[in-house]
Amino acid sequence: MLFLELNAPDHILEAINYQILTAYCHTLHILRPAKSPGFSYAWLELISHRLFLGRMLGLTPQQKGWGMYAQLLVDLFKYLAPFLRNAELAKPVTLLYKGTLRVLLVLLHDFPEFLCDYHYGFCDVIPPNCIQMRNLILSAFPRNMRLPDPFTPNLKVDMLSEISHAPRVLTNFTTMILPHTFKKDLDTYLKARSPVTFLSELRSNLQVCNEPGLRYNISLMNALVLYVGTQAISYIRNKGLAPNMSTIAHSAHMDIFQNLAVDLDTEGRYLFLNAIANQLRYPNSHTHYFSCTLLYLFAEANTEAIQEQITRVLLERLIVNRPHPWGLLITFIELIKNPTYKFWNHEFVHCAPEIEK
Repeated sequence: MLFLELNAPDHILEAINYQILTAYCHTLHILRPAKSPGFSYAWLELISHRLFLGRMLGLTPQQKGWGMYAQLLVDLFKYLAPFLRNAELAKPVTLLYKGTLRVLLVLLHDFPEFLCDYHYGFCDVIPPNCIQMRNLILSAFPRNMRLPDPFTPNLKVDMLSEISHAPRVLTNFTTMILPHTFKKDLDTYLKARSPVTFLSELRSNLQVCNEPGLRYNISLMNALVLYVGTQAISYIRNKGLAPNMSTIAHSAHMDIFQNLAVDLDTEGRYLFLNAIANQLRYPNSHTHYFSCTLLYLFAEANTEAIQEQITRVLLERLIVNRPHPWGLLITFIELIKNPTYKFWNHEFVHCAPEIEK
């Protein structure tokens, strides 16, 4: 009631509107579920109230409330993460989880651009096994865009006008590449392809402990993948070319990706491929580059295990209920339809009738 009264249409209140919203967001952040779990249902009800949502995401000029609202969603995802990671969904957690999915559906329908801009920060804190929750976020696309049907025969993705535009990523992922010495070595390698030891030490830089399920620094993995990808795109563009299967090959950027695909164990490779799949969204330059990268890694894989894992990462995102991100669909369709990948010759495709179907 206090919130509604302070946001009534009144010219005196209009002047302090932003300060009121800031005060509310700070308070809700302090009372986040991790700090006061007993309040979490009421908290979720407050942050998803249509007037609060509308104020935070709709009415503020220059999207001033977006970053604050994104922080509240991250608070929610972080609280749910341990339960979801271990699939321990007792009734109270299930309620909270279902409520969260509903909020995401509202955002996808009414504020898709918000999900587009903050997809990176959200996917960074959602556990790898929450496939549908992540699909809801990654399916968002700007309302002024018409998505070409991915099932169009001979769809020429590189001819789409949007495919050369970079998407907005409002999370500062570059700062997550730590320590600074590692970031420096990475930049040196991307420029000069040396020292070669950078590649051999890459895996140990990403590993944090030996406990299964927590072996890797997932935030660093996600940041590394997106950073190397964005650098690769500008490197290819600076040469006056566009990313495609031949221009992305034989570069320092692809060396890093191929090294990760070959050198990581199963757990690490799964996280690495997921980090790539998180960028397969609506038509934009990141979607295009990472789609080519995934197909290139499949084509150049030195073992069937890598190809099987690439298939798994794509397939598990497609067998859950809709929505499915556009970039995911075009990548998978290309993989199974283009004869150069010899997809149907692989044993893992035929090992279970459900997969083949």
